[in-house]
Amino acid sequence: MDKTFYITTPIYYPSDKLHIGHSYTTVAADAMARYKRLQGFDVMFLTGTDEHGQKIQRKAEDKGVTPQAYVDHVVAGIKDLWQLLDISYDRFIRTTDEAHVQAIQDIFQKLYDKGDIYKSEYEGWYCTPCESFWTETQLVDHKCPDCHRPVEKAKEESYFFRLSKYQDALIRLFEEHPDFILPVARANEMLNNFLRPGLEDLCVSRTTFDWGVPVPFDPKHVVYVWIDALSNYITALGYPSLTGDMARYWPADVQLVGKEIVRFHTIIWPAMLMALDIPLPKQVYGHGWLLFKDGKMSKSKGNVIDPVVLCEKYGVDAVRYFLLREVPFGSDGIFSNEALISRINSDLANDLGNLVSRTAAMIGKYFPAGLPADRLTAHPDSELIDLVRELPDKVEAAMDQLQFSSALAEIWKVVGRSNKYIDETAPWVLAKNESDAPRLATVLYNLAETIRVVSILIQPFLTHTPTKIWTALAIPAGEQTAWESARTYGLYQAAAALPKTDPIFPRIDIAKEIAALDAMLQAQADAAAASADSAVPAPKDEVKSETATQTAAATTAVKAQAPVPEAVPEGVALIEFDDFLKVNLQVGTVKSCEKVAGSDKLLCSQIDMGSEVRQIVSGIAQSYAPEDMVGKQVIVVTNLKPRKIRGAMSHGMILCATTESGYKVLTVDAPVPSGSEVG
Repeated sequence: MDKTFYITTPIYYPSDKLHIGHSYTTVAADAMARYKRLQGFDVMFLTGTDEHGQKIQRKAEDKGVTPQAYVDHVVAGIKDLWQLLDISYDRFIRTTDEAHVQAIQDIFQKLYDKGDIYKSEYEGWYCTPCESFWTETQLVDHKCPDCHRPVEKAKEESYFFRLSKYQDALIRLFEEHPDFILPVARANEMLNNFLRPGLEDLCVSRTTFDWGVPVPFDPKHVVYVWIDALSNYITALGYPSLTGDMARYWPADVQLVGKEIVRFHTIIWPAMLMALDIPLPKQVYGHGWLLFKDGKMSKSKGNVIDPVVLCEKYGVDAVRYFLLREVPFGSDGIFSNEALISRINSDLANDLGNLVSRTAAMIGKYFPAGLPADRLTAHPDSELIDLVRELPDKVEAAMDQLQFSSALAEIWKVVGRSNKYIDETAPWVLAKNESDAPRLATVLYNLAETIRVVSILIQPFLTHTPTKIWTALAIPAGEQTAWESARTYGLYQAAAALPKTDPIFPRIDIAKEIAALDAMLQAQADAAAASADSAVPAPKDEVKSETATQTAAATTAVKAQAPVPEAVPEGVALIEFDDFLKVNLQVGTVKSCEKVAGSDKLLCSQIDMGSEVRQIVSGIAQSYAPEDMVGKQVIVVTNLKPRKIRGAMSHGMILCATTESGYKVLTVDAPVPSGSEVG
């Protein structure tokens, strides 16, 4: 049987057009799919849209159209975006596809017949934007703990999936298969925050809206998102049939998801598959977020980046390169206009673009009929040649771990060394002496051959640049451009004159472009503010003041009955209670953590505070490894002025106790929603 490789993205919710964060996941999946195809794999690359739910129904009602018409319009735009970004998906699934609808009804019936779905009643607080139920204790300021929007009281008859039944099996899965979830920190988060505290059964039907798949034996219910959306990964392969594509491609080799939906894909999804007696995917990879310096991208804030605008301004390859190069896959990263323009100018225009332009220009100038065959073979160029020969293995090792940034970094090391090689060998000096012609030809050949290898290895990432390079250096597509040919040094053959071509990446006016992008973001923010709901919720500090005042009254009453110490410890200054109220303390959940470069004491954590993600630098690296912090709920001082520590901005402080053995992070004795007030 041929080698197969099945990769999926999450299916996107078509409530509005997608932004750069959605593109990040899909471009990464596309790069992996292209890489595997180049290696000779039979690839199935799946993406699509999750089109049911109350939010879609309400949006359609607001527009005066049917839900189907509404999603048809949005999905057309999503497909246009994927075409623009050169996304080479093999299948695009829509949960409104008739085959998917029938398969979902089959799955629901099977789970019901097995006893893993039962009818009961659900009462709680419902958040329409998140399509999630919450208990009273999970609410934050009586709002959704995820999006901080208002919730509605809801009570309805529902069907439930016995998720709790699979808790022990899931814990064993995580412990016995450490590669099932990557990065490892995501597994720690799932174990510590969800599995070990205990799973509750899952509501899997709704009666308060009808835009969904009807439950086959009880049509007043529609199947809720968990079964409807997650099952797309097998219904796209023809399930409930277990032959054909299902037999060929399942289980999936890797399922890429954003870290905010890791829980659904590593707890709910495998539990459903266990119940259906279907093998589990080999791996779920939860990547990080693209953030702004002040937090997560949000349509409501008007700070989302439209990938269409970026592609039109800078080209598809520049956008793809930035997304895959700027941030190590799996970690959070900061998006800034400065970083984007810098990458384009530095890496693409200066490094790769100049290397190709200079090499082609010198070959055309010094050997207008093409490089001669009588090149000098004994030459001191082993350092560059060895780097080129080692490069394919390094790139493949990084790609096999989904480390796109590392793969590109290895390629650009060779690009940088090649530019240095030009300066060291000075072809313009060699060209002055006819006796140096063989040496000149050798230098230019080494450069052209290095570029050939580079052009092959960048194919998964940059979809247009390789062919531009092949044109510039007269490299025919075929044997010289095959993936495996990158392992053989010396295949470049160009005895003909080179054509004149434009620079593959022209330089950009940094100041002008940054100003234009900043203006675009500001216009979006202004528009979002203008269209915001007129009902503005009370600021958090007002809620905190009221809560703290009530707490203070209770505390004062208790203390009145307790003995008052005659003195305070030496060196401790008393403060007024009003001073204490100035300190804003909240519970945050550590989503990712890494060491600060150049420091053995500092850790840089990305902490979910409910309404935003904050970056906080802490001097606790000698007490905690980065992976130990992930998943912890910590107490954060949120109203400290931001400060730069070792080049990283810190937006708050994690509270710790100091002991003889080091620092101990203060936490809570049971999980609470991120952003919960402390006071």
